[in-house]
Amino acid sequence: MCHNLYANVMKSFLKYTLATICGLVIFTFIAGIFFLLSLAGMAASGSTTPSVKSNSVFVLKMDGAIQERSEGGTPLDFLMAQSDMSVMGLDDILASIKKAKEHEDIKGIYIEGGLSEFDSPATAQQVRDALKDFKKSGKWIIAYADNYTQSGYYVASVADSVILNKTGMIELKGIGGKREFMTGLYEKIGVKYQAVRVGKYKSAVESVIRKDMSPENREQTEAYQGGIWKHMLSDMAESRTKLTAEQIDQLVNDSILAFAAPDDYVKGGLIDALRYPETVKATIKGMLGTDDDINQLLLADMIALPDKESDKGDEVAVYYAYGEIIDQQTSLFSTEHNIIGKETVDDLNKLASDDNVKAVVLRVNSPGGSAVASEQIAHAITQLKTKKPVVVSMGGLAASGGYMISAYGDYIFAEPTTITGSIGIFGLVPNVSELVTGKLGVTFDGTKTNKYTDFEENLVLTKDNAQEIKFMQTYVDRGYETFLNLVADGRKMTRDAVHEIAQGRVWLATDALPIKLVDKLGSLDDAVKKAAELAKLDEYHKKSYPEPAPWYQQLMDMSEKKGTYLDGELREVLGEFYQPVLNARRDMQRNRLQARLPYLLNF
Repeated sequence: MCHNLYANVMKSFLKYTLATICGLVIFTFIAGIFFLLSLAGMAASGSTTPSVKSNSVFVLKMDGAIQERSEGGTPLDFLMAQSDMSVMGLDDILASIKKAKEHEDIKGIYIEGGLSEFDSPATAQQVRDALKDFKKSGKWIIAYADNYTQSGYYVASVADSVILNKTGMIELKGIGGKREFMTGLYEKIGVKYQAVRVGKYKSAVESVIRKDMSPENREQTEAYQGGIWKHMLSDMAESRTKLTAEQIDQLVNDSILAFAAPDDYVKGGLIDALRYPETVKATIKGMLGTDDDINQLLLADMIALPDKESDKGDEVAVYYAYGEIIDQQTSLFSTEHNIIGKETVDDLNKLASDDNVKAVVLRVNSPGGSAVASEQIAHAITQLKTKKPVVVSMGGLAASGGYMISAYGDYIFAEPTTITGSIGIFGLVPNVSELVTGKLGVTFDGTKTNKYTDFEENLVLTKDNAQEIKFMQTYVDRGYETFLNLVADGRKMTRDAVHEIAQGRVWLATDALPIKLVDKLGSLDDAVKKAAELAKLDEYHKKSYPEPAPWYQQLMDMSEKKGTYLDGELREVLGEFYQPVLNARRDMQRNRLQARLPYLLNF
């Protein structure tokens, strides 16, 4: 009897325990659904159109990283007010400045902070140009920062009043610096990089095969750095009317700006006043003519304001192609945006078949990458052109593979400080035979059915691979000829004429204009206008592509973004060595045939 009683008790216990567990699972599932729905509702309500009170000020905080395009926040970002943001999109900033110009209740812009990280000089230049255009409306701009970086000051210098903290500093020092050459390190550990390339200026391989810059690389680098600096000096002098470009340049050469007392900045005409931050509010209230609290609109508020021309007339699509060009996404932790070959081709094909899209602007900001993926994207552009006009707008970089995907545009615009050209191909394969065999004692043997079955193994693991290197050079030469012919076809030039200005040379857009690599210096808006003109549109609006994923997809993707934390930790630990380590890792994943800039440009 006791046994039966015990069995019945255990049976009841298990039944109720299992029922409880099932209930908890079902409850958690249902609660999760309600949580997601409520999250979506709150996100939607948080993104409703903000009210713009009279006498409002657009507060543009310039303390984050600014890249080509905003990736779009998740609902959690909006709920946590993260959209005024550690990473901002150039597209959002430019659109917001334009809205502020056109809205009668927004009286001015307050630029707060000067430590923003711009992904290129052209990005900073475009923000500055938009602010300069804003002032044409008769409205004012005030800038304040505890400290200004060089790019931060360059942008802020357009303001009617530039204010610095009483203990602050301005970091003006010119453009340039040192880059790492890893050859000596690789020699010590027994790794030798085998480089094959075409073009005496194609210096992408120099960091792993030389210990210094080649004369050709030094020539091209000094040319574009000098051109960018000259442009920045001219812009700053135009706004800071007490100084000429030559005077600012001399101040930088004398090094007083790096060590000057704050009062010297006022005396030299670089800023208008030294203030503590709490007193800046009084200045803004004076501009508004009020003693009331300041009605502030942040970047997130401006993004949420409707665009007056968002749905008028026909559609001009603006397709953003930015980042390195790759065959497929392989990195486990990098958060950088890439141009993925097949995905981009599919997107362009969809735009070609979309009857609502009357013209396409390809917005390119890329140092290049996989030559194979670049050529496939270029081919997709030729197919797109048969159905509607394609105009290219170059951002900070449109070089090497970035130029390859641009060359077939019906018309090419570039910013004055765009880096472009670099028409060349290279291949880079590490040889570890000295490390693996010479130092570690590992040897290799095997069988094969054909003479070059172990082609890639020989490239990496053996010293006796002269024939394999020759094959690689032939492969690279063929890729270069393809590149030359593609550019010649797209730009209506001869192959020899392209070769004369190619050979891997990097050009500043102002120098690329007279050699016909670009058609005109101008902005993204200029490119949109040209596309509408070619499509013969009387009334039009622009729409950005690729479109952001819906909120629920972003939530699902959040689990795949766990690498963001790891990426941040690696940056913190490795510091200035983060990028070289990341590049070495990427070299193992990249396509063997590369149409990519010499190195990450340091401004």
